[in-house]
Amino acid sequence: MRERVRKGPRGYVCVVYTHTSGAPLAMTTYPVLIDPRFSAARAHFEALLDRVTSESVLALAHDDVEAVVERDGREVLRLIFQGHLDLRGVRDADRSAPKGADKCERTHRRDTTRPLKTVFGGVIVRRLSFTARGASGGLRPLDAELNLPPELYSFGLRRRAAIVALDSSFDTTVRRLEDWTGAKVPKRQIEELVVRAARDFNTFYDQRHQEQVEQERGLHPDRLVVLSTDGKGIVMRHDALRPATRKRAEQTNTKLTTRLSPGEKRNRKRMAEVATVYELEPRPRTPAQIMPRLEEKSDKEDPPPRPKPERKRVWASVEKPLPEVVDECFTEAIARDPWLDRTWVYLVDGNKDQLRVAAEIAKQYGVELVVIVDFIHVLEYLWKAAWCFFEKGDPKVEEWVRERARLILEGKASTVAAGISRSATKRGLTAKQRKNVNKCSGYLLRNKARLRYKEYLSTGLPIATGVIEGACRHLINDRLGITGARWGLEGAEAILRLRALRASGDFDDYWAYHRKCELNRNHLHRYAIGDLTQLREAA
Repeated sequence: MRERVRKGPRGYVCVVYTHTSGAPLAMTTYPVLIDPRFSAARAHFEALLDRVTSESVLALAHDDVEAVVERDGREVLRLIFQGHLDLRGVRDADRSAPKGADKCERTHRRDTTRPLKTVFGGVIVRRLSFTARGASGGLRPLDAELNLPPELYSFGLRRRAAIVALDSSFDTTVRRLEDWTGAKVPKRQIEELVVRAARDFNTFYDQRHQEQVEQERGLHPDRLVVLSTDGKGIVMRHDALRPATRKRAEQTNTKLTTRLSPGEKRNRKRMAEVATVYELEPRPRTPAQIMPRLEEKSDKEDPPPRPKPERKRVWASVEKPLPEVVDECFTEAIARDPWLDRTWVYLVDGNKDQLRVAAEIAKQYGVELVVIVDFIHVLEYLWKAAWCFFEKGDPKVEEWVRERARLILEGKASTVAAGISRSATKRGLTAKQRKNVNKCSGYLLRNKARLRYKEYLSTGLPIATGVIEGACRHLINDRLGITGARWGLEGAEAILRLRALRASGDFDDYWAYHRKCELNRNHLHRYAIGDLTQLREAA
């Protein structure tokens, strides 16, 4: 005869006796001993089972049953969590008196409680508070073991608020949190939770850079290290504008009270500096593969696909100035190539400030930087110049742009600049009519040292800033550029950081690091070094 234990119905276990052949002989049922702290959760669970098997619920549509199970099931989960906290509180009663960071032993015990809002609903944490005469502040070790935040809302709720706020307005975040968790968190508190969620962004990457420096030697020696920066304006509240912009906004007298008239500048935006660093396998190409002539395009196969960026990190800051963001770019790149063994490429759109700052920082770090102006921006200048010679909609303009783009790819930017200027002169265009021709010509001549595309393509370097343009759209436009949004400095910076973490694939690692920082910040620093050793080791 064999004995086997299995779960039985409604809080019972069954002991089943079977013959060696497997045939059942007998079954004895015993009640399970449940900790009384979980009796409320069990009662609610039993009530939920009774309800979903009742005639009234059996007549409902499936989505109505979903609503019943979700609402009542969330209450079961809340009671389970409350029971767990109560059990931890009972175990806390036998704790020895802790010492504070001031070396003072706090021996006076007092039962205290605090509320906590979780993803399941509100609960109460019961724990001992240790104090001593003459010592400043009480110690509550259970708070440290639970890593409770100082505010009302749990880290689980903070994380969900941050994730929802990444893609939705704060008003929408309030509604979705209530729908998904049952927790009612006011809008102002949502904004504060998001700011707190992003507070360890800089130290997280500082620590990662230190770890990378020791790991990167000899890794991917042939990969290019690509850096790129750009700027994007964000509509800000008046008090969050930079001083110069705020002053211009105060001095602006609009003609109308309800809207701006044509030609009136807004003076409402603050520039966010966007940056990216990634690695790329070099793949040589030819100008004909990038910009084939029409007769070549029909005869030849499409060029092979470009290699995808590896280990891409993107970020943006509306708070930091351009030099600081560019310096962060170099710090990130050095963490990947600490011995400067690889080729570094800096992709820009020709902005003078970016070029100047990058040159200064590269000199400080001793980096030999290959600076490349984005070919897409060159095409935009060519198109604007083309409309000085053609009527709108003329199909010949495409071939005109294609031929000159091909010449630029072949390293003949100066020839193109001189040619379009001569054409404008021969046609007798006025200064107004040839304005875009002069802009294009000046842009090409000013950046000709950074337009050596034939050389770049032959060595497999990138010539377009698609990654940084995508980062501007994803980090800023898709969230901070939504209609009607006006941002404070803290809120905008927090959203940019959190969106950057997600776009770079670092959000989960960051959140684990953030929780450890909160443990140190809120709890461990208040205790003597010898106390809470397990928590210290884990942190």
